[in-house]
Amino acid sequence: MAFYQFKSEQFIPADLETVWDFISSPENLQKITPENMGFDITTDGLPDKIYPGLIISYRVKPLAGIPVQWVTEITQVVDKHFFIDEQRIGPYAFWHHQHFIEKKDDGVLMKDIVSYAPPLGVLGRIANWLIIRKKLNEIFGYRSEAMEKLFGKK
Repeated sequence: MAFYQFKSEQFIPADLETVWDFISSPENLQKITPENMGFDITTDGLPDKIYPGLIISYRVKPLAGIPVQWVTEITQVVDKHFFIDEQRIGPYAFWHHQHFIEKKDDGVLMKDIVSYAPPLGVLGRIANWLIIRKKLNEIFGYRSEAMEKLFGKK
């Protein structure tokens, strides 16, 4: 099984509490996900804030409009510092996403580390080279633009 990491950083000119309140609300994920992903949260009655053990299910259309079920669990939360989500059901053999925020003098530095393994062995490695890493760049690029629209740009 091939293993990869994707890393992203973004400076947000807002206070720590405001950024944390936004990213720790499950409902806001849809606001920062590209429309072409067909992202739809299917969990009923989501809480206002994430917590360890929270299970969230989604329907996404990452390739060619084909719907895929994705279920993640929030495994760790340290208030106003980081949280981790892990795939329980979905398209990857392994998915572990760390979300960090750090207070800076004039805003917040947000960092993401996505560790993942595509399914299907050699075919998954080829898919990563041809599609997956480009898709992750696209998704996080969109998210960066969405966060700039919401919070401004330095």
